[in-house]
Formats: sequence, structure tokens, C-alpha cells
Amino acid sequence: MGSQSISQKVGRLKEIIREMDSLLVAFSGGVDSTFLLKVVRETLGRGRVVAVTARSPVYPKREYAAAKKLAKGIDAQHIFIDSHELDLPQFAANPINRCYHCKKELFTHLTGIARKMNLSYIAEGSTVDDDRDFRPGMAAIREMSIRSPLREAGLTKAEIRAQSRGLGLPTWNKPALACLASRLPYGDRITPEGLRQIEGAEQFLIRLGFSQVRVRHYGNTARIEVPSEEIGSLLAPRTRNRIVKRLKAMGFTYVTVDLQGYRSGSMNEVLT
Repeated sequence: MGSQSISQKVGRLKEIIREMDSLLVAFSGGVDSTFLLKVVRETLGRGRVVAVTARSPVYPKREYAAAKKLAKGIDAQHIFIDSHELDLPQFAANPINRCYHCKKELFTHLTGIARKMNLSYIAEGSTVDDDRDFRPGMAAIREMSIRSPLREAGLTKAEIRAQSRGLGLPTWNKPALACLASRLPYGDRITPEGLRQIEGAEQFLIRLGFSQVRVRHYGNTARIEVPSEEIGSLLAPRTRNRIVKRLKAMGFTYVTVDLQGYRSGSMNEVLT
């Protein structure tokens, strides 16, 4: 796959999609699922694809309106469902395979919808880059025969961003998404209150203009990650004081900054 050009990979992606004939796309509104939905819509037409977005306390609420707008712009049929990961004791306990239980719950729900709508396959937006990180959710994807067309075609995140830009998709430079539960250390219970605290803190930092934000939640301590080149702006006295005041009002006793800056999957650094 590494020797193939981007155009060859995109050609292969379209072949894969045509072979599947009709699809339910698990649609978060992120870079990858938006590109996938766009290509599926253009390849199969409107009547053979349905985008489904899950609403849950583990997903930032700001993403729902964005997903709705994106699907409308692509002219794809789009529905919302409610998922209930927090009702699963094995998910709420936050074990290291938390994502497995989340994906199992989600795709079980999507399988029923696809069957009712007479859609041949369910597709999700993993790429070849996802093979390089700890992704226990991939086991559920394999077990349930969920398709990953972008990964099957050999496409990387960088290639998908480049193609998205060429297609005029506004997500081409959108920051990476991850569920809010990923901000909690493994073993710390996932609660609606903790998730709301994380979402509120991150939303505040986003409004301040930071391009990528994670607020890692350690009980009464917040560990803030922003891109390393933006740490100086975060530590400017006026901005720093505003952040400390707001996060303490949200219930944090201590507000800290990770000097390594933002990096995907930093909570996995404790794993061997």
C-alpha cells in the first residue's frame, strides 16, 4: 500500500464502496468520517447511504450541530440516535479496553438500524494510522464485521486531509476528535458529572482561541494540553488567570499545564 499514489488509493476506495452497494456510515463529523461519507455519497448516490450520528454524554455536544450541517452539505440522509455507554458497568468502570465496550454497544445498535433500512454494510472511518496506537475498539469492529473502507484502501490521515481540502470539505483542517472519556485515567470511574466538567473546561479553552485542547481529569486536578507552540499564550498572565478562575469555578482544585503539549493518546503513556 505504501508505494501507491493517493489517486490510486482513492480509486481503490471507490471500488470497495461500489462492491458494498449500500452503506450505513457511522458519522461523527470528524475528518475521516466526513471524507468517507462524501465519497460514498458521490459513488453510490443519495439513496444508498445513510449517515448515523450517536448522541451520548461521552461526545461533546458542540459536535452534533456540526455533524448535521456537514451531512446536509454533502446531501446525505442523516439520523441521530442515542447511545447508552454509561449504562454499561464494564464501560463506566473505565478499564483499559473501555473502547471495546463502547464500540460494541454502538455497532450493535447500528446493526439493527442497517437491517431495518435494508443496508448491506456498516462502515466506520478508521485509517491506517489507527494501527499505530492502542485501539481496543478495533477488536469490536472486527468481531462485528464492520467495514473500514479508508483503512482497507490504505489511506492515511494526512492523505485524507489533503483529499478533503481538494473536495472543499471544511473538515480538512479540523482538530482530531476523541470521546470525553479518554480524558480520564484508566480505572477512574466515568460519570456524567465528570464528563460535563471536562466538556465545559475544554469549551472554555476553545472559546479563548486554542486550536487543539484536551483537559485531562485527575479527580480535583485538571491537566491542560494545548499545542506546544500555544503554551506561551496559555501562560500569559491574563489568560492564565482567567483559565484558573473558570476551572476552579467548575470544581477543580488544581489547574496544571502539560509542558509536553497536546499529543493524541497521552493517557495511553502509562501502558506498556
